[in-house]
Amino acid sequence: MSAPDVVNGLFEFFGGALLWMNVAALRRDRTLRGVRVAPTALFTAWGVWNLYYYPHLGQWWSFVGGLSVAAANAAWVALAIRYRVR
Repeated sequence: MSAPDVVNGLFEFFGGALLWMNVAALRRDRTLRGVRVAPTALFTAWGVWNLYYYPHLGQWWSFVGGLSVAAANAAWVALAIRYRVR
């Protein structure tokens, strides 16, 4: 465990918490206005890559924080596609 890993992991965790707020808002509003799905889809892919990459670096705090980011982004993209199709 290194200090940079802990700091990055905390940023990832709190970022994930904020992203879950976006998921809750989208579920509540059930509409997309002024946003595009593609940027969040890209960051979802990056988050999934990080779930592979962080363990190879031994950065377990970053991995755990990254779980929340990747899951929140994936949930948001899924909801966005669902509400866009309707």
